[in-house]
Amino acid sequence: MHGSTNKPLTTWSLAALALSLATAINCPARPPVRLDPDFDRSGNILISDQFNNRVVEVMPNGRIVWQYGNGSEDFSGASPVGVNDAERIHTSTLIACTGTPAGLIPEAPDGVADNRVILVDQFGNTLWQYGQFGQTGDGFNLLNVPVQATWLPTSHVLITDQGNNRIIEVNSVKAIVWSFPGTNIDDNAQLNSPNSAELLANGHILIADENNNRVIEVDRADNVLKTYTAGDTLGAVAFASRLPNGHTLITDAGNSRAVEVTTNDVVFWQYYTDTDPNSVAAPAPTRALRLAGGNTIISDQFNNRVIVVNAKGKIVSSYGLPLAGGDVIGNNVGYDLKTVQKGLYSPYDAKVVGDFTGITPLFMFRF
Repeated sequence: MHGSTNKPLTTWSLAALALSLATAINCPARPPVRLDPDFDRSGNILISDQFNNRVVEVMPNGRIVWQYGNGSEDFSGASPVGVNDAERIHTSTLIACTGTPAGLIPEAPDGVADNRVILVDQFGNTLWQYGQFGQTGDGFNLLNVPVQATWLPTSHVLITDQGNNRIIEVNSVKAIVWSFPGTNIDDNAQLNSPNSAELLANGHILIADENNNRVIEVDRADNVLKTYTAGDTLGAVAFASRLPNGHTLITDAGNSRAVEVTTNDVVFWQYYTDTDPNSVAAPAPTRALRLAGGNTIISDQFNNRVIVVNAKGKIVSSYGLPLAGGDVIGNNVGYDLKTVQKGLYSPYDAKVVGDFTGITPLFMFRF
């Protein structure tokens, strides 16, 4: 099945959907807590603090106004273990829990499987879930390292199921209504550890095909329409988004850069995150998103920071501790309940609340 005839949700119907989903899965609600008055303020930053097993919302000064997850010592289903992606949906948050691989972090030397995409409300109650904590697979309601999730205007969820080398679109009752590569068995259509998928205004899907070192644009009939490689220079592509000018912004983790390419795949702009003498050798940035004002926010993963750079490549904001060198993961790891300026732990994703520049908006598309 390709596409959907569902109408985009209004804010009211989204709230109704959240309530019905919570009732359907019979989740016990957590006791409501008093929200910070600055919660869900436009301009705040939502950060997936990967190995601190939490998602935090911070103000532009770094103050934490909301947190979901209990820190780097909690590897239970109460926290989004190894969280890779988060997106604010009205006052709820869509989160891709990805688990931790064996041998990477000392807190979990054997690794932890957390293969869930969850929608939680502002109080931390689970409203909807696809995939399971502690289980890995490709059958009904099973995933294998879901690194990214995008809320679609139809209220479906587009999931990048990295370990299963597929992109799936799932509806509210957990049925897969579309997948890629799906029916296309050509070698050129096969994915190799995909890392993101975004719905474009033309109805196509933009996919960061990480280990194939490319970004592809595909249609709902499973055809590969365009390929971007920044002139065959990409390596380990972590994310891709389509900018208002028609260019494509790519997070090239293998080369520690964010790179913008034209419609003809010519490099137009780039920024490297490993040029500081205190940078780790391979920081592997995982998200670069263009903001409405023209700056670019970058999740500089193993440098344990989120930075905002302007068009000239100057850092105008930085979140996390100052760079301090290190081996694979920098020596500036930190954790605090009040501010991220006392540290992050391999942040994988950062988005500005209310800013959907280049990425899939919540309620706009009509096909």
